[in-house]
Amino acid sequence: MRSGAPTVSPARPLVIGCGALGRELVELTRRAGLPAMDVTCLPATLHNRPERIPGAVARRIAKARAEGYERIFVAYADCGTGGHLDAALEAEGVTRLEGAHCYEVYAGRSAFAQIADEEPGTFYLTDYLVRSFDELVIRGLGLDRHPELLPLYFGNYRRLVYLAQTDDEALTGAAREAAGRLGLAFERRFTGLGDLATALARFGRASAPTDEAAA
Repeated sequence: MRSGAPTVSPARPLVIGCGALGRELVELTRRAGLPAMDVTCLPATLHNRPERIPGAVARRIAKARAEGYERIFVAYADCGTGGHLDAALEAEGVTRLEGAHCYEVYAGRSAFAQIADEEPGTFYLTDYLVRSFDELVIRGLGLDRHPELLPLYFGNYRRLVYLAQTDDEALTGAAREAAGRLGLAFERRFTGLGDLATALARFGRASAPTDEAAA
């Protein structure tokens, strides 16, 4: 019988992720060929209050250390924290996803820059945001109660680009409908898991125990 913090093998790494990436993180970490790693996610609603992300991540890292984890990776981009997340992670010796936000992570830095340059007035959706559109956009911005606010929020946008992680006709249809509700032109760009997959694979390789350590 164990008491207190659970004992975790130091060789087993932990990914602390944004809840908006939860489904994709689970998919990636269950793939054959990746070293075993654990995943835990913070609430996706933190994106509505990005100033709270650094503190929430730092607290989860401290909890993970107490649980015995030594190798930790944070599956957040900067996500609107203005560099404060990086400062918190530097103090802990932990790295994160490269990029400013999940759109850049999925599309890739160069491709995202090109999309943004084509039309600066672009609103982006991912698979998660399509699924959560009513909760995070319509109700989250109060548009269900005050539809007159729509031009205030979206008057400077011209198009909606759906950065798709999967080939899902239902999600594509929902994204197209979301664009119509916001009065925006619609485009779909398939990204797959993009740099998220690359970063997790790199972390997995770096965290894999050597033959000597495993012996």
